Amino acid sequence: MSNDTKPHNIYFLSDAHLGSLAIAHPRMQERRLVNFLDSIKHKAEAVYLLGDIFDFWYEYKTAVPKGYTRLLGKISELTDLGVEVHFFYGNHDLWQHDYFEKECGMILHPHSEVVELHGQTFYLSHGDGLGTDDKKFKFLRAIFHNATCQRLFSALHPRWGMAFGLEWARRSRLKREDGKEPPYQGENNESLVLFAKDYLKTHPDINYFVFGHRHIELDLMLSRTSRLLILGDWITLFSYAVFDGEHMFMENFMEGETIN
Repeated sequence: MSNDTKPHNIYFLSDAHLGSLAIAHPRMQERRLVNFLDSIKHKAEAVYLLGDIFDFWYEYKTAVPKGYTRLLGKISELTDLGVEVHFFYGNHDLWQHDYFEKECGMILHPHSEVVELHGQTFYLSHGDGLGTDDKKFKFLRAIFHNATCQRLFSALHPRWGMAFGLEWARRSRLKREDGKEPPYQGENNESLVLFAKDYLKTHPDINYFVFGHRHIELDLMLSRTSRLLILGDWITLFSYAVFDGEHMFMENFMEGETIN
């Protein structure tokens, strides 16, 4: 393939929550995500999965969660084709070791990162814990990330560990009205917007902040040279962003459409 025809689109998506006990028709949901990835496999230079692709993923030393073979197979196909697939840990799928890396060729990112893509500077993160003062959430997040707590949980047989994790995630989602995240709270109340504005004060070179976590679609100019995007989800919105090397677009995937 010549340099003139080398794929250069970079795609960003998050929050599919595959395997959720609170989502109807999970197989159809996974197939839709797989169909999207298949539609971009010859157009993509890279795909960034910004967390919570799974509703609960806990990787044991010698066992991984059951299912998701269609998605993981498609991701493996992309990486075999030379497409970079980056996986940022979310707050539902942070318990990983090396399965995605060794078996699927993904590049893992445990933390937020600043990267340069086609001359533009991106701040990429799932977004959980940024800009919030919710003490309960921060306490739970600290437990989830604690190595000792992870070792103790690993002592549970996967039969019980996975059932517990999926039920915890289901109950957490159903506590919200209609099982949905609250709508956009406005610039002065949206934690990710507040975080980005504060970060820009000391890092004015950031061109794009790209987040998941909130399950809302947001495309907001923070300054003349900086823009914030929240990616929505793959539960009801089926939304994603694509950077073509010059411009950034927010889109929604419709079955059977032609992807740019």
